[in-house]
Amino acid sequence: MRKDKKQVIGEEIGEESIKLFLAVEPADATPPSLHKLIKAYRGLRIDDFERFVGFFVEAGYDLEAKDEQGNDFIDLIQDQRQAEPYIEVIKAARR
Repeated sequence: MRKDKKQVIGEEIGEESIKLFLAVEPADATPPSLHKLIKAYRGLRIDDFERFVGFFVEAGYDLEAKDEQGNDFIDLIQDQRQAEPYIEVIKAARR
């Protein structure tokens, strides 16, 4: 890549595209709030995930939802290599 070219990974996505992650529903016993967070984590870059969390909280979803084993979002992703910035977003939103 030429030095004067900036590498762009993915495109900026709009609010409506981010809000689509609020519409996903679980096919199993996973609480809807937890399912939406996991899907957004898997599908959004950190900047977009941070925007998503704002919409998520505004819509009244639960940042501390737990699965049947008592695991919340942070418990489920904390061992993943790229998880730390996402965890920080959730911790900041919980304050």
